[in-house]
Amino acid sequence: MRFLRLAIVVLFAIAGVPAFAANLTIGLSTDVTSLDPHYHNLTPNNNVSQHVYGYLVQRNEKEQLEPGLATQWKTVAPTTWEFTLRKGVKFHDGTEFTAADVVASINRIPKVPNSPSPFTAYTKQITKVEVVDPYTIRFHTATPYPLMPSDLTQVAIIAKGSENASTDDFNSGKAANGTGPYKLVRYAKGDRIELERFDGWWGGRTPWERVTMRLLPQNAARVAALLAGDVDVIESVPTADIARLKQDKRLGMFREVADRLIYIHLDSNRDASPFVTDKDGRPLERNPLKDARVRKALSKAIDRKAIVQRVMEGEAVPAGQLVPDFLFGATPNLKVEAFDVEGAKKLLAEAGWPDGFGVTLHSPNDRYVNDAKIAQAVAQMWTRAGIPTKVTAMPSATYFPQATELKFSTMLLGWSTGTGEASSSLKALLMTFNKDRGFGGTNRGRYSNSKVDAFTEDALQTVDDVKRAAYLQRASEIVINDTGIIPIHFQVNTWAARNGITYVPRVDETTLAWKFKPRAH
Repeated sequence: MRFLRLAIVVLFAIAGVPAFAANLTIGLSTDVTSLDPHYHNLTPNNNVSQHVYGYLVQRNEKEQLEPGLATQWKTVAPTTWEFTLRKGVKFHDGTEFTAADVVASINRIPKVPNSPSPFTAYTKQITKVEVVDPYTIRFHTATPYPLMPSDLTQVAIIAKGSENASTDDFNSGKAANGTGPYKLVRYAKGDRIELERFDGWWGGRTPWERVTMRLLPQNAARVAALLAGDVDVIESVPTADIARLKQDKRLGMFREVADRLIYIHLDSNRDASPFVTDKDGRPLERNPLKDARVRKALSKAIDRKAIVQRVMEGEAVPAGQLVPDFLFGATPNLKVEAFDVEGAKKLLAEAGWPDGFGVTLHSPNDRYVNDAKIAQAVAQMWTRAGIPTKVTAMPSATYFPQATELKFSTMLLGWSTGTGEASSSLKALLMTFNKDRGFGGTNRGRYSNSKVDAFTEDALQTVDDVKRAAYLQRASEIVINDTGIIPIHFQVNTWAARNGITYVPRVDETTLAWKFKPRAH
């Protein structure tokens, strides 16, 4: 066998093709909390789910819609979408994929217990699921809903036999029966996910027989693993290491401006806010963050270019709105807020706070690129503008539940659109919180503006793209001019791989094993 392997290597070398092992090891930057594809709507979890499960609609590297388990879709009535399903698709256990599996997947989502971030935002609008035949399914909605294909990019399709399976069953692999390019072999929580190629995948055989995803949230450990050859690829290359790794001839770098906005949410709703004080640290009975002038002052006090250059080391783009300018719903009428300390002080004085006030900025320290460092930079800038600011940074597992419980006054966060357009940010972050209707689910500042609600609802019910874009642009303009949130920058997604492996970088920051290819020579 040893001589056979040597002969294969020699043959590849003669042919001018690099000899690769059939295995790929990837260093992931964020922990995965569950492999139940319907339990926790979290980018790292969804990233892994895409390897095991199929989706009716997929997105390419630019977030454009593509056929997945559905080959085509159309509206057959103003409130009815019809999807034609792909024939001949097999689940990992050999059973055939049909409309019954789609029904089971839609039905399971609202029944998953204790979900910290449910997928119901993508299914709540469906009032009825109609099976026309095994390969045709219709979704009925109460009102016209143009985002149905986009929303279904987020709904993993499980086998109908797994509809009542528990989250533990999915984590153990017992219920992990998908139609994706890989089968789940083992999930070692906090350590790794092991996958093996599913040769019956409808998309064709992938380059890698086995894929290991190692969970390496520590930047230094992730880079060290790549340099030592313990992993073949890493995502989220630390900004401090990018220049050095670019010079390493053993490696290739891949980067793309992301759809992820790093922003600050403000408690603009409560009369008194828990972490807003006077300059001596005493609680204030009046919440200054309710005043749009104060919120605008906080925005003006942030030097976004300095954060991009010094904290992000150039691996970010200053943001002036909810989505980067290449995504649907971006508006040309919004520019990046100019850094203006004197203007900020003037607005504070006009709002009745000439001497400022104190605040604590809360932040995760392990979720976004340089998150705690960004918070420290913002705190220094606010302090210079007359608003003494403390920073409390904590692990994301502690941070997000508290932020969702509205325990903070100002908080650093990030948002990836998911739908590839501004409606995602508006609906989730900035519409008035309404649990029953699925609006404002992550509006942790409880911002509320009836005009924003109206324009966003119009967009969510308008199938005409030109009109929908206009509604989204108007809603975004109102939000930013009213400083419903403070946009800081868009991240740049980065990957590094050992020489000979290529990757098309993605806007949505997902790391998809089958998209890594041995470089053709």
